[in-house]
Amino acid sequence: MRFGLDDDDDDAREELPALKARTCRTWKHDTRQARQRSIIGGSISIIMNGHCNGKASDVAVEQFHSSNAFPELSVKKAAHRNLQEGSRKEEEDQCRLPSMEAAYASILRELGEDVDRHGLLRTPLRAAKAMQFFTKGYHETVDDVLNDAIFDEGHDEMVIVKDIDMFSLCEHHLVPFFGKVHIGYIPNKKVVGLSKLARIVEIYSRRLQVQERLTKQIAVGLSEALKPRGVAVVIEAAHMCMVMRGVQKMNSRTVTSSMLGAYRDDPKTREEFLSLTQN
Repeated sequence: MRFGLDDDDDDAREELPALKARTCRTWKHDTRQARQRSIIGGSISIIMNGHCNGKASDVAVEQFHSSNAFPELSVKKAAHRNLQEGSRKEEEDQCRLPSMEAAYASILRELGEDVDRHGLLRTPLRAAKAMQFFTKGYHETVDDVLNDAIFDEGHDEMVIVKDIDMFSLCEHHLVPFFGKVHIGYIPNKKVVGLSKLARIVEIYSRRLQVQERLTKQIAVGLSEALKPRGVAVVIEAAHMCMVMRGVQKMNSRTVTSSMLGAYRDDPKTREEFLSLTQN
């Protein structure tokens, strides 16, 4: 903005800085209000109407809440974002199905099968959907399943949930391994809903895995979420890659363990856990 003044207008020249400052403040105030209205309006429109890839909606939700236009809605921010994230992942899975179905059909053809015969007409699609279910843990995190189910509690003795059923896929041969998971932890003034321990197992087992890594991921995931004094995880599983192929040993079992905190540092604590899970 320019201000045209005569050279001999001394009074007006003296008022010029104050006039500029007032004009600048007014312009900034109007700009902030317009930007806030734009964010709120655009965010509501995107949130209500959705977006083809979901990413724009996430940005809009973040802007909408950060604008503090409606503070009473900010408490619903995490739940809304999780809902959007779940919808986006479902859309991604649907988008990947055709290519996965075609890949399974190609495998069947290479095996010498007729993919047009009645029994195999929908097999490629079923196999693709099954594989997505077997690996759905890639789309989940510990925070997703805990869902604030961590409670203040004075209990400081060992908590154990044992014989949790586990199914996973060996990443070397894409065949199953399955068995039982035993989890123990020593609370540090906080406890978690017991069913959440089984859900943490589900997150990491529904991925392409090796048992050693799976055991450690469960232990570390619980430790980071709960900050307990110690975490212990033991898995006993049968691997179909050793039963259906290779050495074909029907009765073999693999046992792995991960000990953190007090379970690693204190032999008596570790021994107590192992004794309770074996009986």
